[in-house]
Amino acid sequence: MITFILADLRRFWSGALAVVVLIALSVALSVTVTLQERAVRLGSARAAEKFDLLVGAAGSETQLALSAVFLQPAPLPLMEGAVLSRLANDPRVELAAPVGFGDSAYGHPIVGTTTGLISSLSPSLSQGAMFSRLGEAVVGSDVALSAGAEIKPMHGTVETGGETHTAIAYKVTGRMAPTGTAWDRAILVPIRAVWQLHGMHGEDHDGETAEAYGAAGSDQGRHEDHEHEHGHLDADAPLDEHFDAQTPGVPAVLVKPKTIADAYRLRQEYRSGTTLGVFPAEVLTRLYATLGDARSLLLAIALGTQAIVIAAIVLVTIMHVGSRRRQIGALRALGTPVRSIVGLVWGELFILFAAGIVLGIAFGYLAALTISARLAASTAVRLPVGFTFDDLWLVGGFAAVAAIISIIPAFSALRSSPAAALRA
Repeated sequence: MITFILADLRRFWSGALAVVVLIALSVALSVTVTLQERAVRLGSARAAEKFDLLVGAAGSETQLALSAVFLQPAPLPLMEGAVLSRLANDPRVELAAPVGFGDSAYGHPIVGTTTGLISSLSPSLSQGAMFSRLGEAVVGSDVALSAGAEIKPMHGTVETGGETHTAIAYKVTGRMAPTGTAWDRAILVPIRAVWQLHGMHGEDHDGETAEAYGAAGSDQGRHEDHEHEHGHLDADAPLDEHFDAQTPGVPAVLVKPKTIADAYRLRQEYRSGTTLGVFPAEVLTRLYATLGDARSLLLAIALGTQAIVIAAIVLVTIMHVGSRRRQIGALRALGTPVRSIVGLVWGELFILFAAGIVLGIAFGYLAALTISARLAASTAVRLPVGFTFDDLWLVGGFAAVAAIISIIPAFSALRSSPAAALRA
């Protein structure tokens, strides 16, 4: 029977190929949606797990997490530097690292922070050493700058018409090991260098200079006033990471509490009228819910597409079986068992479905890999694409539907008697 089926498929190879491609494309859509949604969820969760608690000024929790964890450009309100001082000296806090945005270089965001945060993200550098002066920088693993290279910071970005700062040129001293986060594409410099470059002082955290500094990669049009007003920055000044009540304002502080209980207490304590404490994982959970809704919609569209394709294929197959009525009638007249004829027609269509499903899974996997690679290139967040045990249910569902659908044309071949089929 297998030989007969394969011979028949070779005879109508062009139509069989068209059926297989249609099935493959419809299956690939479902597989791509499933794998890509999972990749985004796992990749973002792994990127956020390095950040236990975020503290920022009152505002949007989602925007605070996206800007501080994933370095997405957006202006953030500043909170008083005294908050950073309290966190840095809190016995419940293992690490309190400020982050300051506003500048970029070579398409990479420049982030002002501390050596503590760099050590937390990358316990050991892959190259060079940590910065120890205001004019030094450590680059992420995906930044194509070698040790000793000079970085001239630009306020904002090239796309937003930013202008280059003339007060300083950072010197690269080291490179972080890959972290799988957006910080792999960042250039990290001392936070005090960012404050001085933007004219930040403890008493003007809500002024125009602070507005520009709080914008993660955006251009607020303040550059010329900053340079003229504040001018020189001593690049050879030693590193100072002591923070007190006169510390300039910061858009966000990344906090690593000593215990889980301390984390919850700190979050509650800093969810006041002027500050906001959030767990990045909780923010992502809400985003996942939205993403899950989108996935359900896309899967519904994919299933609708598959239903249309299957209906068209069944219709074409029934017509094909009808055109072979004389052949089937002859087989029945020669005494071929009904089960063999049903198995012949069913097997032919099921093989086409099976080939399409296998090809569709391969297409979907390759499409998800391509999408994830493009997203990783732009965000530096690693998006793992892979199958899980649960996906066997999806494949089994495809196979079960294919087996059931293939029966319809098989039984349609038995509607007429052998004599009537031979006279057709």
